[in-house]
Amino acid sequence: MSGGRRGILTGGTWCADYNRTVSHWPGEDGLAELLEEERHGGGSGCNLALDIKRLDPSIPVETIGLVGDDDDGRYLLEAAAAGGIDTRQMTVTGDAATQFCDAYVSLRSRRRTHIFHAGCAALLTPDHFDFSSTRMRYLHLGLPGVHRILDAPWQGEPNGWVAVLKKARAAGLETNLELASIDRALMARLAVPCLPHLDFLIVNDLEIGAIAGVETILDGAPDEAACMHAARTVLERGALKLVAVHCPVFAVAVSREGESVALPSVAVPESEIRGANGAGDAFAAGMLYGIHEGWSVEECLRLAHASAAASLRSVSTTGAIEPWRECLALADNWGPRNR
Repeated sequence: MSGGRRGILTGGTWCADYNRTVSHWPGEDGLAELLEEERHGGGSGCNLALDIKRLDPSIPVETIGLVGDDDDGRYLLEAAAAGGIDTRQMTVTGDAATQFCDAYVSLRSRRRTHIFHAGCAALLTPDHFDFSSTRMRYLHLGLPGVHRILDAPWQGEPNGWVAVLKKARAAGLETNLELASIDRALMARLAVPCLPHLDFLIVNDLEIGAIAGVETILDGAPDEAACMHAARTVLERGALKLVAVHCPVFAVAVSREGESVALPSVAVPESEIRGANGAGDAFAAGMLYGIHEGWSVEECLRLAHASAAASLRSVSTTGAIEPWRECLALADNWGPRNR
């Protein structure tokens, strides 16, 4: 491993997800039936950390985040500890409640709708991120758009995300940024200044389009060529080593060395699908695990698809992830999606 470093440090969003399965997502003034409800950990800092440990328990994982001194905060700390995550930089505050999210999954469409309360996420600052003692190799950071102070300018930097990424790189970590599907203009405003300070970017079709200024949805569906074009556009705007883009049907990846790979997603049987919440995190975990282990871009994409496919079997974000060999075996059994 690079410079003796090994492992992944996640930073940013830790929230309590209240996952609710409903009959369908109603319009305003509509009515839907609540069928199932579960509480799980959520957010980029939580999900990728737990996913990586499920893919390979031998990999060290640390995290940096902020939770409230309340039941949700204690729940998240216990979940992290049970998952084998180093929580020494999980700060507890009494100044605000733990961030929480109502995550609705439609039984009819399998699509998800998130309504969140920022809580203490609004208090997270670059000062919470101390990289002086970590020996992790990669930082996985998120989520721009849901952290008020990090979203704002910070001590001469365009935003706090840039400040954190610069600190991480100066300490010897390689960096990856996770995005949330917020307003396109806001996403671009927050993410574009981060590009010179990223080594990797693993995002979905909507997010890469917003950053690149490219329409990636054509005739109502993600377009592979447009996603590839957007990925190359973003790759050239920074010091990125690799950009990967995923959607329900396919994924593409381009590297600084000139590789371009496109693979169809896994043909998950409809009877196996319980919800898409966390599938993007699972894809990123598979991708980042392969990168960590020195795999080829195509091998990384295959595991990313397999991890995402496995995650669809649970309404929670991380509950259905298995060790990486089992995820690949599951994907091989189901086969690739026809496009």
